[in-house]
Amino acid sequence: MTGGRYTAKTLACKTPRGATPEAVRSYDFSPLTTVSSQETQFQPVPEGTNGDAAPLAGLGRPAGAVHAVTVDGESRPHRASGPLDLSVFDNFDLGDLASIRNLLRGGSVIDWHRAYFETYEQVDRFLRVNEFDPVRVEDINRLEDLRERAVEYLERHLGFRIPDELAEGMPARDLFLVASKKGKRRAHACTILKVMHVLQHLEGRELLTRLPITVEQIFHLVEEKVLRTVEEMRGAGFAIVEFEWSRKNSNSLLTKLMAKKETIAAHVYDKLRFRMITQSEPELIHVLRELVHRLVPFNYVIPGQSVNDIIDLRSVIESSAHLQSFLPELVDLSQQAADKRPAVQNEFSGPSYRVINLVADLPVRIDAYLNKTPADPEFEDAGPVVYVLTEFQIMDTRTAQRNEQGENSHARYKERQANRVRARLIHGLKDQE
Repeated sequence: MTGGRYTAKTLACKTPRGATPEAVRSYDFSPLTTVSSQETQFQPVPEGTNGDAAPLAGLGRPAGAVHAVTVDGESRPHRASGPLDLSVFDNFDLGDLASIRNLLRGGSVIDWHRAYFETYEQVDRFLRVNEFDPVRVEDINRLEDLRERAVEYLERHLGFRIPDELAEGMPARDLFLVASKKGKRRAHACTILKVMHVLQHLEGRELLTRLPITVEQIFHLVEEKVLRTVEEMRGAGFAIVEFEWSRKNSNSLLTKLMAKKETIAAHVYDKLRFRMITQSEPELIHVLRELVHRLVPFNYVIPGQSVNDIIDLRSVIESSAHLQSFLPELVDLSQQAADKRPAVQNEFSGPSYRVINLVADLPVRIDAYLNKTPADPEFEDAGPVVYVLTEFQIMDTRTAQRNEQGENSHARYKERQANRVRARLIHGLKDQE
C-alpha cells in the first residue's frame, strides 16, 4: 500500500510462518538500498513484540545523502544534514530530561507535582505533539472546554476550591507555565491540567468507537505519522540506520495470549509496533528527545510498560555540566513520582537481551482524513483526536547484533514461548490419561 509521505511494501524475503504479507512492512530510505533475505531476529520484551517482523531496509545512508520523499503524490529531493555532535547537550532542558525519564520508566504524569515548561514555544510544541494546533481557534476552544469541565469536576466532586484566575481568568494555554513555576498557584494549575489530560484521553478513546473508520485505516494513519517523523529526523541528521514496522497477525496474538497468565486480549499492547536502530548507543538519548518533541507525548506513555536495559540516565546527566544543573529537580521528581517499580522481565527473553521498549497511546488527528472540519458536529463533544496503542523498540546497532545471538535470538525466544503454550494446552490431556 502507498501513503502520501512514505511507501509501504511487502518485502521480498522470507516471511515468518503464519504472518500475512501485508502484516510486515519496511521503509526504504534510499533507492540504492537492498533487502536482506535473512529473517530479522526481533525479540520482544514485556508486553512487547513477538518477533514476527521482516528484515529492514534503509541501511547505512551516509549523512548528506540525497533521496526522494513522496509528498502529496509528488517526489521531492530531500537532503539530510550532517551528523550530530553527540557530546553536546546544551540544547537539552529540564523538561526534556523529565519527559525522557518518563518514557524510560513508564511513569504516570498524574503523580507529578509540577510541569516543566519555561516558554510558550515549549508549550506549543507539547500541544502539537498531542495533536492540538495552538493557532487553530477550534483547538484552543477545545482546551478551554476541557479546562471548564476539569474545574467543575474538581470543585463539585472533590471539594477543591480553584482560584478564579486559574478557573477562568487566564487562557487555558497559560496553565502549563503556571504549573511549571514556583508559587501558590502551581499546585492548582497542575491539578487542573491532570484532569484535562484524563478527560481528553477518555473522550478520544470513546470517539474512536463511534467513527465510521476501520482498524486498518487507523493503523495506516499511525504508520504514516510515524514514518513521516522518522524521515524528518533522518533529514535533521539523526542516524536512524534501520527502521521497520509491522502488525501482529492472528496466530501471533493467539500464541502470545496463551503463553501469558493474563489471557485477555485487551492486555496486548503491541498490535502495531515500530523498531528503530541508531548507529551508536550515545545517539539513543538524542533520538528519545526528538521523539518527545515530534511524535510521542510523554503524558500518554502507558504506565508500567516501559523497559530500559541500555541507557543509564544518571550517568548521562553526570557526564555533562549543563545537565547536572537539572539533577536536583529530577531527584525531587523521582521522590514524588510513584514509578519506582522493579523492572518487568519477559520470561521468554534471553538472559542478556537489551532494549528500550515503551508503549504509548499515540494521538491521531482524524478530521482531515474523514474530510470534515474540526467544527463538525461529529467532534463537538470529544474533539477530532483519537488514540492508538503503539509500541516502540529502540536500540543501537551493536546491541541489536548481540540480541540476535545465542539464547537472545528470535528463534530461541519463539521456541520458549511455543513450549510454554504446548505445556499449558496439554495439561488437561495428561489429566485424562
